[in-house]
Amino acid sequence: MAKTYVIDTNVLIQAPNALLCFEENHLVLPLVVLEELDGLKKAEGERGYNSRQVIRTLEDLRRKGNLIAGVPLPNGGTLRVETNCVHEPLPESLPDDKSDNRILKVCQHLASIHPILVTKDLVLRLKAQILGIEAQDFSTEQVNAGEHQYLGRVECFVPEKDFDKFTTEGVPTDLLYQCDDMGEAHPVSLVQNEFVLLKADASLRKTHLGRVWGDRVIPLEYAKETPYGIKPRNAGQYFMQEALMKPAAEAPLVIVKGQAGTAKTFYALAVGLEKLLNQSSEEYRRILICRPNAQFDSDIGFLPGDEQEKISPLMRPIMDNLEQLLDEDEDSRYDDELELKSRLMEIFDRNLIQMEALNFIRGRTLEKIYLIIDEAQNMTPNQAKGIITRAGKGTKVILLGDPNQIDKPFLDERTNGLSYASEKMKGSPLCCQVTMLPSECERSPLALEAIRRL
Repeated sequence: MAKTYVIDTNVLIQAPNALLCFEENHLVLPLVVLEELDGLKKAEGERGYNSRQVIRTLEDLRRKGNLIAGVPLPNGGTLRVETNCVHEPLPESLPDDKSDNRILKVCQHLASIHPILVTKDLVLRLKAQILGIEAQDFSTEQVNAGEHQYLGRVECFVPEKDFDKFTTEGVPTDLLYQCDDMGEAHPVSLVQNEFVLLKADASLRKTHLGRVWGDRVIPLEYAKETPYGIKPRNAGQYFMQEALMKPAAEAPLVIVKGQAGTAKTFYALAVGLEKLLNQSSEEYRRILICRPNAQFDSDIGFLPGDEQEKISPLMRPIMDNLEQLLDEDEDSRYDDELELKSRLMEIFDRNLIQMEALNFIRGRTLEKIYLIIDEAQNMTPNQAKGIITRAGKGTKVILLGDPNQIDKPFLDERTNGLSYASEKMKGSPLCCQVTMLPSECERSPLALEAIRRL
């Protein structure tokens, strides 16, 4: 039996194709949603772009019929705009002039057919429950909860005799197994490009690091490399180095998730500088860095100066990492800050590194670029798709972030662009992924202790 869904504005702003995701059901769009879309259509960044995209979709549907009476959707459902709920009563504590409450009036008006309100707004869902209205989050772009998300890495046992052959022949994936809490062995399901920590089943202290390729686990190719003088300190960093060092032709997309202090940004920059400054292959033309903070996606005009001056305060974490890379001596690094700043500015003057606001990437084709998207957990799924599809020939896209530290409204660990891209690209031969473990924090003893305790 077909259901009736009432759609909130924030659903369309985050997922402009949402109207096509409800199968053969009936959609109701409150008039206030059209008003909010109209108010957002000139906004900068993703909100404005998505608003205009939804409005264009509605215009295409309007040409096919009367939106008030209802028009058919391509997936077999229907869509109509509801305007006749102005006088629907609500409790006095819910004033009529608030947009959310006008949406609730529509739901009240449709109570006889038991509508379902779909909204990203938790407070609106709470209000709906108070009024006895069923409310749901928009789940089409949701991925698994954090503990069930793809890690890009796994620990497995392998028979001793096969373990000893690993460095020369690799190991067939069907020989690998894991043990449950009762000590019973079970086969393990692996996907392409998944990283593996192999343990010999007869001597647990013996380990190898490898990567799934085809029906085998093969040794890491770049384990002995020291990009820009940096040597991996733990298994996660070995995996991350392998993913970052692979040429764009083999792994054009790298996704690294992990908590603060696990060297995600630091390592990505180190490999980028190694490729540009220390290797003669001319693999990339430059490093391009974006941080999709909320300021980038709306309006950066509140800061003085040109684009670079406006975004520079938001790029200070990048500058901190570059300072550490340009002077490895921790004891004397800041003895001569003028010299350190001069070396830093030289890199930017030579156009080796560029920093841009995320909303200026749209519509471009990037070729032979080492593209780092830092804090990628603040992207929407639509933004993640838009960024990854910007990659032209020879470009490597690197998404970095922590799904547990999200600053953007209506996003969480299941709906952010980083987690979405990770789940959708799982098993792709063109994508390498790794999730850094909390124990792999290398920033400082205090940072590691805070991750464990806080």
